[in-house]
Amino acid sequence: MDKRLEKLKGRLIVSCQALPHEPLHSSFIMGRMALAAKEGGAYGIRANTKEDIAEIRKNVELPVIGIVKRDYADSKVYITPTMKEIDELMEVKPEIIAVDATSDLRPGGMRLEEFYQAVRSKYPDQLLMADCSTIDEAVYADELGFDFIGTTLVGYTDQSRGDLIESNDFEIIRTILSKVKHNVIAEGNINTPEKARRVIDLGCYSVVVGSIITRPQLITKSFTEALED
Repeated sequence: MDKRLEKLKGRLIVSCQALPHEPLHSSFIMGRMALAAKEGGAYGIRANTKEDIAEIRKNVELPVIGIVKRDYADSKVYITPTMKEIDELMEVKPEIIAVDATSDLRPGGMRLEEFYQAVRSKYPDQLLMADCSTIDEAVYADELGFDFIGTTLVGYTDQSRGDLIESNDFEIIRTILSKVKHNVIAEGNINTPEKARRVIDLGCYSVVVGSIITRPQLITKSFTEALED
C-alpha cells in the first residue's frame, strides 16, 4: 500500500464537495477548502469530479478518495455509477476510487459484481472503496475484494431507510468490522469529534467527515434552527 495511505490509519479524511446547486460550487473553492482541511490536520481528502481533484492537487499533497456523482434516469446509483466515471477519474488518478456498492442495479441494469470485475480488469492496480448502506452490502463488497469498505450510504438508500449509523453505539459499524477482512472507513453523519474518535477506537481504519466541516450553509442552519421559537 502507498505509504501515504498507511498514514491514513486512525486519521481524518475531509470530504470537500459542493454540487452545482450549492453556494461553494467551484473547483477553485474546493482546492482552498482542501488546503484549509490540511492546515486543520486532515490526512486525506474525498472529492467529486476530476476537475475538483486536479485543483485540490495544486493545493495539497494528500491522498484523495475520488468519486463522480452523476444521475442516470434508469438507476438510483449516483456515486461513480459507470465506467465512464471511472475513466474520468483515472485521468487524475486518485489514490482511491469510491463507488456505490449497494444492491441497487447500476445504469443499464448492471449488477455490482459485473461492474467490479470490469473495473478490476481495466485498472487492476487501482484501489477501490465500496460505499455501502447495509451490513449485507458491506460483507458482499468485502467478498468481491474491494480494498476499503465504507459506510457512506447508511440511511440514504431504500434498503437502509431509517438506519442511523451512530445508533446503539455504532452497532452497524461494529457488526461490519466483525464480518469483513478489508479495512473499514467510517463515513456518513459522523458530525462531532467525539463520534469520529469513537469509530476509530472501534477499529475503523479512517473516518471521513464532510458537511459539518465543509458545507457552511448546513452548519449555519443547525444554529438558526436552534434559535427558532
